[in-house]
Amino acid sequence: MVDPVSALTAGVIVDLAARKFVESGAGKLAEKFTESAIQKMGDLWQRIKTRLSGKSAKLDEAMVKVEQGDSAAQAVVSKYLDVAMEDYPEFAAEVQQLVHQITLEQKQDNSSMNAYNYGSGTVYQTTTGDDNTNFFGGTHNHDSKK
Repeated sequence: MVDPVSALTAGVIVDLAARKFVESGAGKLAEKFTESAIQKMGDLWQRIKTRLSGKSAKLDEAMVKVEQGDSAAQAVVSKYLDVAMEDYPEFAAEVQQLVHQITLEQKQDNSSMNAYNYGSGTVYQTTTGDDNTNFFGGTHNHDSKK
């Protein structure tokens, strides 16, 4: 039985590698990643493709569709990638290292957040990320009675 965490990891890896094909035409990729990270996405895809090519006709067809921007075909590639990463630990380590390097080069929103608290209420600082993800700042309590 496939470990769900490994399947999720393979899915995330394929999604990251395929972004070069899905988002590059619209210019969205350059807004989120550095030029070096985009190049590494291409390297990641080539390593995945080299390892998986020829395993089955269905997989080869899915990889062609991914390169054409078909995000639905990513699920097929993810299943095969999960097995390959389990069977070849050195390949898995290489892929995970490359993914780590790509994520380090992801552009971050470094805008400042301000919050004012008058009284004793709780204040949250929030900002919304690219995927409508909310990031919450911490609550800071300063007690003047020491």
